Amino acid sequence: MDFIDLSAQQRLIKNSIDAAIQKVLRHGQYIMGPEIRELEEKLAAYVGVKHAVGCASGTDALLMALMAYGVGPGDAIFTTPFTFVATAEVISILGATPIFVDIDPFTFNIDPVKLEAAIEALKKRDASFYPLPFKDTDRAVSQSIALCNEKLSALKPRGVIAVDLFGLPADYDVINGIARRGGLFVIEDAAQSFGAEYKGRKACSLADIACTSFFPAKPLGCYGDGGMCFTDDDNLVQIMRSIRVHGQGTDKYENVRIGINGRLDTMQAAILLAKFSIFPEEVDRRQTVAWRYDRLLKSLEADAISGTGEERQPADAANRPSRPVTPPMVPPGYKSVWAQYSVLTTGEERRAAYQHSLKEAGIPTAIYYPLPLHLQKAFACLGYKAGDFPESETAARRIFSIPMHPYLNAEVQEKICQILQISAGK
Repeated sequence: MDFIDLSAQQRLIKNSIDAAIQKVLRHGQYIMGPEIRELEEKLAAYVGVKHAVGCASGTDALLMALMAYGVGPGDAIFTTPFTFVATAEVISILGATPIFVDIDPFTFNIDPVKLEAAIEALKKRDASFYPLPFKDTDRAVSQSIALCNEKLSALKPRGVIAVDLFGLPADYDVINGIARRGGLFVIEDAAQSFGAEYKGRKACSLADIACTSFFPAKPLGCYGDGGMCFTDDDNLVQIMRSIRVHGQGTDKYENVRIGINGRLDTMQAAILLAKFSIFPEEVDRRQTVAWRYDRLLKSLEADAISGTGEERQPADAANRPSRPVTPPMVPPGYKSVWAQYSVLTTGEERRAAYQHSLKEAGIPTAIYYPLPLHLQKAFACLGYKAGDFPESETAARRIFSIPMHPYLNAEVQEKICQILQISAGK
């Protein structure tokens, strides 16, 4: 069994894919061919923004967005530690500093209350108020204290990268309000959420710039790497179009800024156009698959969760029930595109037992993400430690994902949940 069955989709639209590829082979414009502009226009219209800029990957999309704002050394960018490394990696690549903010325990997205606390902590240079990078861990060493204070004092709050984890948008009304009050820009990391909705608006239209990925496993994926930036800002789009082609000006031999080679391949754009023709139907199919999982997993819950598959209210955080398997939740007014269907267990041992039982039955699972970014070696220089972001650390110990794609049938889902039921009773 495939964790994400791409072959089922390919069989369905094979003729369209083949025709799209042959069209590119005939016109031979492999770099920045006409399919690029067609795809940009269609996807911008779909999400409801003025502009889209195709690029080589979701990582390049994030990098281009930050570069469009001139982010560099001395800039602080607030983001979540419970995400793929690319979200914070691009911040560090530019010499800026990621400041991590813990997640909401139910949505797994950045917690706006903690975001506001982190911004205030940086403004006050007070790591006792909220965990900050470069905070002194050895109060006995005055030189260390001075160095930490010097590094903190050099940081200026510039922006926020909110992540729509597993296909569920973050709470942008609140996040954007916090950012505006602080004079910060907001980037929507929609690598997993293209096709999702937030209060009647599509993902990729919820912040100053939105960035998505077309990695093959994404809800809308190509057959290689690809990405796209979305914005309503006429100035930012011109800068990003320049950045994606080595900072070019009026032609490719005039370079008006430092840029990257961030172009989306024409062949990948052609494939995405063919796949986009069935994408709305696939989003509906994902809702059905998620609803079936929700219904089947109710038998594993210690108590009822109000609502149905698409909208459920969380229990009070202070009194979270202990369940063998807790399904993901979607707040009212949101629509997840279900890039992953991730459940929580009671702990690492129970998770390992579930995964072992499923593996013996030939059913793949995955853990997104086993180690939060603040504990990764790549970010050790920031000085964060275990315990700084407890919700992210707890989720990393308890979470795992089961197969999710638009073509997952009811019989397979019933088998998966039966195995979980049996394993829960052991």
